[in-house]
Amino acid sequence: MKGNSSSEDLSFCILWSPLHPITLFLPFIGHTGISDSRGVMHDFQGSYYVYSGKNGMAFGPPTRYLKIDIGDLPGGAERWDAAIEEANQVYKERIHNICCDNCHSHVCNALNRMPLEKFGIRKWDMVKLCFLVFFKGRFISVGGFLYQFSPFVIAVAIVLLVKGFA
Repeated sequence: MKGNSSSEDLSFCILWSPLHPITLFLPFIGHTGISDSRGVMHDFQGSYYVYSGKNGMAFGPPTRYLKIDIGDLPGGAERWDAAIEEANQVYKERIHNICCDNCHSHVCNALNRMPLEKFGIRKWDMVKLCFLVFFKGRFISVGGFLYQFSPFVIAVAIVLLVKGFA
């Protein structure tokens, strides 16, 4: 699954993809990115590296997205794109830390630079972003849904089967 196989417009979106094997055990944990006004994806992929393009993110193509209405954002699309570029420049000089300064932090940095207030959130952080996308995000396709949840369901089924035979 390379790139966006859907005809969905991914401009002005927070993007999400599974981060296996972590997503196997905690289906709400994954990799995030953000798309600009042209639908170009931006994600912090590791120390000193931010990818910008349309060929997926660090762990594959996005499987979920949360479209953001920027109608009330001062500066509109220009401010959205500028904030993403500012966050990209900051994260091109940062060391990736899986727990404290990661892809979620990169997206939050961009959202806080806009500044964007949506879904009752004014100050964006990793935890708010994680649960917002998990509960409000939409799947790009049925395949994206299966890619996220199938490993978890299979693991739970195996545990229940093994426990049933014990």
